[in-house]
Amino acid sequence: MKEVLRPTDKAAEEAVRTLISWIGDNPNREGLRETPKRVINAYREFFSGYNLDAKKILGKTFEEVEGYDDMVLLKDMRMESHCEHHMVPFVGIAHVAYVPDHKVAGISKIGRLIDVFAKRLQTQETMTAQIVDAINTVLKPKGVAVLISAKHQCMTTRGVHKTDTETVTKMMSGVFKDDPEMEKKFLMMISC
Repeated sequence: MKEVLRPTDKAAEEAVRTLISWIGDNPNREGLRETPKRVINAYREFFSGYNLDAKKILGKTFEEVEGYDDMVLLKDMRMESHCEHHMVPFVGIAHVAYVPDHKVAGISKIGRLIDVFAKRLQTQETMTAQIVDAINTVLKPKGVAVLISAKHQCMTTRGVHKTDTETVTKMMSGVFKDDPEMEKKFLMMISC
């Protein structure tokens, strides 16, 4: 990703003050005076993925797995991201599986990997592909499967207001893509 020159905190706070004025409120009234600082602190957390490195997170692996060579599945992991088109949240769950080839990652590393990509301005489709690609690149497993289901506030709280709509994205590689039984096994296991 190309390096971006970041404005100062003061410039970001001024931008928030401008937006408050733009929506028709007074950024100097008591309840809003500290809002610009709070917003940039919240954004620092919401978009912390820009400061994380997937390769470093997945880099620590374990080879002593006693010959384990079946699927490793982490399911129902909550994820929170922001739509790059409207900068509003989308929230859901991610299921990530891989079949190791002589090494495994610590399970918390997979959870952190989701945050690397979720804590950015994002589309769900891109994020799904990025997770698969990172696991393939670093762990070099026999296959990866990722399924994400999320509700997008750009669709539920604005625009068409379809409040119960969930978006589901799925991407498979290796044995999950080449062997229909592995894909079926993954889908069955995440529905249990």
